[in-house]
Amino acid sequence: MAGAVLGVSGMILQGIVRNPLAAPDIIGVTGGGAVAAVMFLTYGAGLSLQFLPLAAITGSMAVALLTYFLAWQRGITPIRLVLIGIGISAIMSAGTTFMIVVSSAVTATQAYLWLTGSIYGASWNDVSLLIPVVFVGILVTLIFSRSLDTQQMGNDTSLGLGVRLQLDRMILLLFSVILAGSAVAVVGAVGFVGLIAPHIARTLIGRTHGALTLASASTGALLMFGADLAARTLFYPVDIPAGVFTAGVGAPFFLYLLFRNRHHM
Repeated sequence: MAGAVLGVSGMILQGIVRNPLAAPDIIGVTGGGAVAAVMFLTYGAGLSLQFLPLAAITGSMAVALLTYFLAWQRGITPIRLVLIGIGISAIMSAGTTFMIVVSSAVTATQAYLWLTGSIYGASWNDVSLLIPVVFVGILVTLIFSRSLDTQQMGNDTSLGLGVRLQLDRMILLLFSVILAGSAVAVVGAVGFVGLIAPHIARTLIGRTHGALTLASASTGALLMFGADLAARTLFYPVDIPAGVFTAGVGAPFFLYLLFRNRHHM
């Protein structure tokens, strides 16, 4: 379920921004959740770890609102949203590193494992948290799938066809943040699933966002499952965080996308 919501979150962002490089971890959404979670682990001594998901979701939401506010200038343009998101992501990464450095060794180790992203600590409480997010998030995305299809034609065409462009973008961005923040809250800052899953799904079934939503969810789930399976078995009896494997595949894939789109940037 964590892989599914990350896949759908990445698909929404790529649809809004009309850029194949957009993903929750690249524009700062997962970075905000990571900062909030590490801050909770560092300064939340005595608080129950059951509040960690709430902290991560709150951090993701705060960073998304900040990015949206800074990018607003009589509306939101895709390129401005991406550029500001990348800058915010860099700031979040620096803040996370700083808090790990100043924290105790035990807290730093716990935070580092969480930041890498892993599934082996998941519980049934995490499953109960994600179930409503999966169903509501996918349902809302399906409802707005035609709007996403129309937005691919450009702002002027979308407005001419009656799309409530800024309102639809705001709602879709909100649900993208909720989806990504919920996944980060449960499995940590697993990277690149939100980037890779929509691309694979788009290759398999095309660019219509109705079918693409379900395909991105399925692809993201399989990617996360495969990464966790590899992490548990390849180096047995040592458990490697699944995020190591998603980053190992995702980072070269990101460089490939940069190379492929170098003439359009």
